[in-house]
Amino acid sequence: MEDRERRIAENEDLFRQVNERVKDLNRAFSVVLERGDYLCECGNEACVDRVSLTPEEYERVRAEATHFVVAPGHVVLDVESVVYAGEGYEVVKKDEGEAAELARETDPRS
Repeated sequence: MEDRERRIAENEDLFRQVNERVKDLNRAFSVVLERGDYLCECGNEACVDRVSLTPEEYERVRAEATHFVVAPGHVVLDVESVVYAGEGYEVVKKDEGEAAELARETDPRS
């Protein structure tokens, strides 16, 4: 895997780990909130965009270790593909290869 692809995969994993913590906070406020704000899990380390998801939408993303939620337009088409889009977000899948393997190995739910 080239350095750029590895860096993108590592950044996405970091944001995914943060979002797992955010999920716990959102769950604590679920009586008040129908949607929670999560960090965009794109490969851009400087990205601070947020995406709003219901708990069900978030769980749908986390059901697959190679899936990440990103803000619209944050897809890196040469290393991932769009699986589906929701209101104000897109879900990308790491294409097979080393990046997908790294996503599986670093999945906090595995």
